[in-house]
Amino acid sequence: MIAVHLGPDKAVSILSALGVLLGITLAGFVAYELAHLALRRSLRGPGRDIQRSLVTNLRRPARFVVPLTALEIAIAAVSLPPPAGTVLVHAVGAALVAAVAWLIVRATFVLDDLVLARYQVDRPDNLRARRVHTQVQVLRRVTVLVVSVVAVAVVLLSFRPVRAAGAGLLASAGIVGIVAGVAAKPVATNLLAGLQIAISQPIRVDDVVVVDNYWGRVEEIALTYVVVRVWDLRRLVLPISYFITNPFENWTRSSSDILRWVYIEVDYSAPVGAIRERFEEILKESPDWDGKTGTLQVTQLGPVTMQLRALMSAADSSHAWNLQCEVQEKLVTFLQERYPWALPRLRTEQVAPAGNGNHGMAAWRGGQLRGGP
Repeated sequence: MIAVHLGPDKAVSILSALGVLLGITLAGFVAYELAHLALRRSLRGPGRDIQRSLVTNLRRPARFVVPLTALEIAIAAVSLPPPAGTVLVHAVGAALVAAVAWLIVRATFVLDDLVLARYQVDRPDNLRARRVHTQVQVLRRVTVLVVSVVAVAVVLLSFRPVRAAGAGLLASAGIVGIVAGVAAKPVATNLLAGLQIAISQPIRVDDVVVVDNYWGRVEEIALTYVVVRVWDLRRLVLPISYFITNPFENWTRSSSDILRWVYIEVDYSAPVGAIRERFEEILKESPDWDGKTGTLQVTQLGPVTMQLRALMSAADSSHAWNLQCEVQEKLVTFLQERYPWALPRLRTEQVAPAGNGNHGMAAWRGGQLRGGP
């Protein structure tokens, strides 16, 4: 253990230099607070949402960046003995790197606010908005990761033991690279898949998807996973690489409008024209129909019943589901009230006894409702 003894004059000079540095740091902090207060007052009132977002998001990191920058400049002007000066310069430099990295990360949230203000996803035709939101979310997370890794690397490399250990690490880079490559393969796969989704966009935020027989909306696209909000408010969390390597349904890939259908089995004596007229009336009365497509056709003939398909369109999947349920309910009610004999029925045929010239056996035939919508 080495003891360092300082003379009285040298100790006084160090204390006075530290006092000057502390005063400059406090002055930088006070100057920042006054400037921030003036900016907040000047941005009051309507409009200037982006400026307010900039001031709000950058407030905390800037509270450290400004005083640390002033301290960094002051250290260069104030002479300190090597042990104290070296340690202080190293500590302030590392803290400044971390504060600047924090400032850059918080600046990405300003970009989020800018996108939210310009492209809103709560509008009917929100395809462009969802595309931009997806790109911003993925790219922002990639930026945060890159900035964090670079900041940590810069801070660590500022230590001499770490730089000295770097030579040994480079000497064994082959083995370490193989081990790290195998261990980080899932992470690298998801990162690359995230970048691919940001560029090609097979899915976007608020897209309606069917994944593994689950219907839901894409709620969040993170750097390595995707959150799908299922219709019963459960969350399905999937690795982001799943959407690159597995098939899935995207109902809002190019537009949000969609076709839905209802299949109804009826007797051959059912009045198709009357059923079609009632179907058209239901569509005109429903607020969920978008007025584009509405047809009813006989699509299949079975041994006992015939199949009717009611095809309809809606502005999005939620309206389409409500319209489908409404058409099913009202068409069945219409048949029950007006044409109950048109519903599927079982038939039996009684054959006369053998003494009348017929076979002495009873035969029957029948059918039942098959399938569903």
